[in-house]
Amino acid sequence: MDRGAALRAVRAVIRGVRFYPEGMYARRRRAYFLLMGGCLFLFVSAWSFVRLFSVEAAVALCVVAMVIPPVAAMIANRRGPDDRWWDDPSGDPKSDEWWDELDGKRRHED
Repeated sequence: MDRGAALRAVRAVIRGVRFYPEGMYARRRRAYFLLMGGCLFLFVSAWSFVRLFSVEAAVALCVVAMVIPPVAAMIANRRGPDDRWWDDPSGDPKSDEWWDELDGKRRHED
């Protein structure tokens, strides 16, 4: 690795940028924002116009909206079948080979 690439990698780590596959990050972000948008819609609609018809229905919508944020966090952070976000490649070939074998991605041949 040349010096420029090493410096860019160090700067990215300092800034907190993680090198995830783009599809995984997009899937997680989309799921989270859809669920949180639904939560916001339920809460705002409950007290904007649903309360004019039924206060009980507005309270029920708020209870449903209250449950959505923890569910959104769990759904958005779940691991997909090809996601390896808990173990970013370390750069050590022996360690990466061991993790691949442990994950069942590549079998160790003895």
